[in-house]
Amino acid sequence: MNYRTRIKICGITRVQDALHAAHRGADSIGLVFHPPSPRSLAIEKAREIRQAIPPFVTLTALFLDESEDWIAEVVHQLRPDCLQFHGSESVEFCEGWGVPYIKSIPMGSIEAPESYARLYGSAQGFLLDSNVAGRLGGSGDTFDWSKIPASFEFPLLLAGGINASNVADAIVRVRPWGVDVSTGVEVSKGIKSADLMDHFFNEVQRGDGCVEPNEPR
Repeated sequence: MNYRTRIKICGITRVQDALHAAHRGADSIGLVFHPPSPRSLAIEKAREIRQAIPPFVTLTALFLDESEDWIAEVVHQLRPDCLQFHGSESVEFCEGWGVPYIKSIPMGSIEAPESYARLYGSAQGFLLDSNVAGRLGGSGDTFDWSKIPASFEFPLLLAGGINASNVADAIVRVRPWGVDVSTGVEVSKGIKSADLMDHFFNEVQRGDGCVEPNEPR
């Protein structure tokens, strides 16, 4: 069985970028609902993107310590396939929406990622990012991948400074379930480049080809 790394293109703000990502093979489109972020979307624009996404491409909604009212509105209006929490949300809070969720682990401030992950055992997976607690990421900075425990037992989504120049190496070294890119395929905040996305997808495929078949993630 061939190794295939899943791909999420995050911080999408335009329909054409979502469609290009989907047609290239993105598994998920990430939309940001943290108003201070330059990539944050209004519900109306998010619904436009949601309606344009073709079948079998999921939509992930990102939050960072948002109000219950705001999350409830996004969940009701958008019907996302997955929620992604980047703040200090409790496991009970993350579970309370009746939607599968991913929890971000801020590798800039968490010293024991595996212990942190065990606190959120109901999560679909964990996004390891370069940011510190209380920040959304999107800085384009990487973190030391050697900090990821070899014994990490949960589905691992690698983010933080991932781009076409390093994603193949990341796949070979970390063997993540998926990679999450935002800044690495942008020409400006929230504006993706079709050429950069193409290059990124090609490099993911190249990295996958360097992993031995049936090698564990």
